[in-house]
Amino acid sequence: MDIQLTDNKKIYFASDQHFGIPNHAESVAREKKFIAWLDVIKKDAEVLFLLGDLFDCWYEYKTVVPKGFVRVLGKLAEIRDSGIAIHFFVGNHDLWMLDYFEKELLIPVHHKPLEFTANEKIFLIGHGDGLGPGDKGYKRMKKVFTNGFAQWLYRWLHPDIGMRFAQYLSTKNKLISGDEDAKFLGEDNEWLVQYCKRKLESKHYDYFLFGHRHLPMTITLSENSSYINTGDWISHFTYAVFDGDKTELKNG
Repeated sequence: MDIQLTDNKKIYFASDQHFGIPNHAESVAREKKFIAWLDVIKKDAEVLFLLGDLFDCWYEYKTVVPKGFVRVLGKLAEIRDSGIAIHFFVGNHDLWMLDYFEKELLIPVHHKPLEFTANEKIFLIGHGDGLGPGDKGYKRMKKVFTNGFAQWLYRWLHPDIGMRFAQYLSTKNKLISGDEDAKFLGEDNEWLVQYCKRKLESKHYDYFLFGHRHLPMTITLSENSSYINTGDWISHFTYAVFDGDKTELKNG
C-alpha cells in the first residue's frame, strides 16, 4: 500500500482504548475523550490506523455484536463517510473481529502486521501481540482462539453467556489481559524491539509502530529506523502522528 499525503495532511496511529473497562461509567468517560480527539484529528487526517484493542472484549456472532460503544462507532462512521481512510488491526482483546467493521463502516480489518509506504518512508505496523521471541503460552492460546472450528463451537453459546464468559477471560486470564506486560523490560529485553531488529536484517523500515504494550515509547533501532509504541487510552492517552516528514508520539 502506498500513501501520498496531500495538502498538509497527516497519518494518525492509536491503540489500546479497551472500551468496556473498568466499568460502564469510566469507559464512557474515556470514550468521550477519545471522540474529542477524533474530532480534532479529522481536520487534517489522511488516514487513521487503529492498532488494536479498541474494545476490551469483542465477539461477533453472525447476527449479533456486543452491546454499547455507539458513540465511538458513530464517530468512526462519520469520519469514514467524510472520505478519511481508516484501518483497524485486530488485537488480543478483539481477536474475534470478523466483518462487521468492513460491512457496516467500510473499515478494512487486518489480522496481521501491514507494510506500507508514505512519502517514501517505509512503515511496518500492527497490534504487536504474539510477535518476537517467547510468550509461547499466549501464542498457543491465540492459535486456539483463531481456529475456525473453535469459533464455530463458541457461537453455539447464547450471546449473553458467550459475552459474559469472554469478558471474564478478558480481565482474568493474564495471557489475554496483559496485566503483566505493561512494564518496561529494558531496551535489550523488549520483545517487540527484538522483533523489529530481526526484521531489519532482511529489509529496511523507517518506522515500526505497534500497540499492545500500553507503554508509550520511541526507541532508535538504527540511524534511520525507529520503533514506536503508541501507548494506550487508559492511563497515557497517547498517539503517534506522521506529518509527511517524521513520526512522533504525542498526548491526546
